[in-house]
Amino acid sequence: MKVFEIVIGMLLGGAILAAIARRIATPYPALVAMAGAALALFPGVPSLMLDPQLVLALFVAPVLLDAAFDAQQRDLKKHWRPVVGLAIGAVVLTVLFVAVLAHALVPGLPWAAAIALGAIVAPPDAAAATAVLKQLRPPNRLLVVLEGESLFNDASALLIYRFAIAVSATGLISGWSFAGTLIGVSVGSVVLALVLSRIVVHVIPQVHDIATAVILQFCSCFAVWMLAERLHLSGILTMVVFAMVLSRTAAQTTPARVRVPSYAVWEVAVFVLNVLAFILVGFQLRQIVERTAWTQYIGVATAVCIAVIVARILWVSVAAALNRWWCRVRSDDGVALSGRAAYIVGWCGMRGTVTLAAALALPVNFPYRDLIFFTSFAVVLVTLVVQGMTLRPLMTWLDVHDDGTVEREVTLARVETLRAALDAVKDCGQGESADLLRRRYELRLRLAQGNVTPDDTKAAAVVHTATAAERRRLLELRDNGTIGDTAFQQIEEELDLKELDLLKVVES
Repeated sequence: MKVFEIVIGMLLGGAILAAIARRIATPYPALVAMAGAALALFPGVPSLMLDPQLVLALFVAPVLLDAAFDAQQRDLKKHWRPVVGLAIGAVVLTVLFVAVLAHALVPGLPWAAAIALGAIVAPPDAAAATAVLKQLRPPNRLLVVLEGESLFNDASALLIYRFAIAVSATGLISGWSFAGTLIGVSVGSVVLALVLSRIVVHVIPQVHDIATAVILQFCSCFAVWMLAERLHLSGILTMVVFAMVLSRTAAQTTPARVRVPSYAVWEVAVFVLNVLAFILVGFQLRQIVERTAWTQYIGVATAVCIAVIVARILWVSVAAALNRWWCRVRSDDGVALSGRAAYIVGWCGMRGTVTLAAALALPVNFPYRDLIFFTSFAVVLVTLVVQGMTLRPLMTWLDVHDDGTVEREVTLARVETLRAALDAVKDCGQGESADLLRRRYELRLRLAQGNVTPDDTKAAAVVHTATAAERRRLLELRDNGTIGDTAFQQIEEELDLKELDLLKVVES
């Protein structure tokens, strides 16, 4: 009962801290991380430890699916170079920096444990950075790079993490064995994701009850992860591909009355899981504080925090400079990060849920587990607080502004979908209801073009024809690359809310 009371209190506290974070333009995980650290200092905090295999499935799978589902796939193709560089190059460099440093500072630390520590702290969490950046309206390419990196750096880091744990348990693994396994796991994960997405696409749209549909979404999420793990594939890579494929068809197969509440449920679930992760960390930190001289870990944790920040800044600065040089020399049409944008991307290295989950998932008897766990949380706390809370001043100082790409695409999509709706209702016959709806769409079209003020005209029975035409046109704009996923999602949300509103009128 005491654990339950603490969890409920922390969830309430997390909601309050999130509201405060929005007011001061700070990532809410930074405040929640400080609350988790404070929890470890309170006497009488009960002990609680989950099954290591459960931790990654519980905390990583839903969060990753939610992020991958909203990925800007068109723009990811355009910015693939910085995304791949960060997801692989920056991760490997960070692992090497941290492993060498930790092994030098703690000579008794096995190399496998040192590499595991590097892999745990290597992948940044873009959610913390984008939570602040979206309030400051940076160029869309920055969000694309950071969000794209967060989808794939987890896969590369956790593959290294699992190999390090396997080496610690069973002995050495050859480089050829690692490379062959990496290729096999990657291909197998992609194939499994494609097969499972096809199955889910045909099953879930058949369910029209909202509660049942949402439960099936969560069950399918965990089922995909567990099946990938049972087949010794990458749960993260499988989940990313699965969600990205699913998002391309969900707009056509999922009705608005299911999509709107399900999105709200997923948003709440991701928030709750983030808060719960920090609560569990607080519980385990309390155990470390009670049974070890934890102050001896502070020096190692400080050095690793510095190494993590320096490794990312070094990689981003060098890679961005080389990419700009390459585009100039080869007259390449690729998009390179500017110097100011590179500074921001380099500073957006906040660690979050994946790092916490990987630390929590360490086997109980893993060598130097307390040191690795303490250091991992220190990296999360320091990067969230130091980098997260200074990101806004850095953006202001560098004077980086939104380039208006998304707004232009949103306006284009809004105008084109309204035109498609008007063309569709012309064939719906005459009558008072059709005239009312036609006038309503004409007013909305003129409003989108900036000519008139909105009119609260009521809709009627032809709403299905009009909204279906709008959705078809919106899908065409996304599929042919005219608009990106961010603009698509904004207009889709507008159409969903409008359809729900008009359906109430028709059904009343």
